[in-house]
Amino acid sequence: MALCLSNMSELTASINEIIKEEFSVKDLRVLTSLTTALREQEYRDSIPEDVLASLMPVLNRLADEIEAGAGSGEAGAGAGGRQAGPLSLQMMAECFRAQRNACIQNTHNQNRLRELGCLELCVRVVGGLSQLNLYSTQAASEAALRCGLQFLGNVAVGNQLCKDHIWNLCFPDKMLALLSVTDSKAVGYASMVLHCCLDQDKLQLMAQQQGGLALARRVIELCRTHPDLDWTILIATQHFLKSPVVVESIYACMEPLERVTLLQLVSAQLGDDCVITPGVARFLATHFQEDGAAVLSLATASADPQEALVVISLLDVLCEMTSDHKEFMFLQDQPGLLKSTVELLHRVHQLGKTSHNVFTPTQDFSSSSSSSSSPSISFKAHLVRFIGNLSHHHTHNQNLVRDLEGIPLILDNCSIDSKNPFISQWVLFTLRNLLEQNPENQEVVAALEKRGPADDSALLNLGFRLEERDGSLLLKPVNKDKGND
Repeated sequence: MALCLSNMSELTASINEIIKEEFSVKDLRVLTSLTTALREQEYRDSIPEDVLASLMPVLNRLADEIEAGAGSGEAGAGAGGRQAGPLSLQMMAECFRAQRNACIQNTHNQNRLRELGCLELCVRVVGGLSQLNLYSTQAASEAALRCGLQFLGNVAVGNQLCKDHIWNLCFPDKMLALLSVTDSKAVGYASMVLHCCLDQDKLQLMAQQQGGLALARRVIELCRTHPDLDWTILIATQHFLKSPVVVESIYACMEPLERVTLLQLVSAQLGDDCVITPGVARFLATHFQEDGAAVLSLATASADPQEALVVISLLDVLCEMTSDHKEFMFLQDQPGLLKSTVELLHRVHQLGKTSHNVFTPTQDFSSSSSSSSSPSISFKAHLVRFIGNLSHHHTHNQNLVRDLEGIPLILDNCSIDSKNPFISQWVLFTLRNLLEQNPENQEVVAALEKRGPADDSALLNLGFRLEERDGSLLLKPVNKDKGND
């Protein structure tokens, strides 16, 4: 049950007494009583303003002590020579818990705490706590930091005024510092605060400032190093990936491995509830066109594979986008995309034939094979697959592949290759898409039966043959003679 009015008055008086003397365990119990009472909705809705206001002098004195400790690198003396030891930190945590509880489903209390200056004070304190790195008070300082961030998160929920106020107090440097502390739980709570504050206008601001871009890069880095932090994943997927402006801006300033992480996040979102916008898809396709040749560096043993890894990741994402997502099939009409893909396949295939390198086909399926760990694994197969996706039910692209001499090239990749598992199946898939309702392409394949290395034997190895019917070529499975061994 909620406290009666007389008990509220007694609690306020007890809190006011705290500031007049040295901190004691008794004071901590008083604050704990307030925290416990504020768990009940009835008390939150009826709490007098002077109860919340009475916390401010206590918080200010605690903040002075904590800042003194942070400034000296130890739990040093604050105002009046008092020490910010474990008890002070425990009391700070309890004050934040009380404020956190007061905000639950209560817009009125959120606004009252904002008007009292609690947000400024909390940001000031958590900033000091993030610099306090003492073994003797580590547990207490981490608890206070976590509770302060929980308060900022609760006061921001559903309250635009508080969201904007916290943003103005923290963006970008203080928020970046909070996302960089060693306590992963505190990082998670800081991510929650950032997630609550973000909106489209703030995303635009992040994309325009170096500090904002550094903050965005930190979020992406956390997605890679701490994949268990759900709030950072939510920031990336529910905010960043929905904004082409943000994606373009942070992609431009990222290191290659950061780009790979970003692309992995994009790939993970290509499900039933896809959040990726057409603008982001178009941007990624453009970068694949522009940067695709970087993958050729893998043919040199001493080359740095990081730029190539970005291209490989881009291709993986584009293959998924154009496989079963109608919203991305506009990529079939992106100028130059198919042409650059076919040309890249030409170069990769030729490179593998003219010298021995990672693009040279092999049939070594042993787990100890050096090729099994190469980042180029399945790259040619995915190029073939992407060509097939872009040619599906698209006569112009079918014809373009023919004009670029892509049909014999694709058939020439119809072989067993341990570096490109299932490449033969992707060849068959792509060939079907190229031949469908396209007599000119069918004629090219028919002519290839009688000349060159890319003949009908490639299809026979797959268990298929070409059959002419009503003037068109069809892919038909080979019927094996059961009487023969």
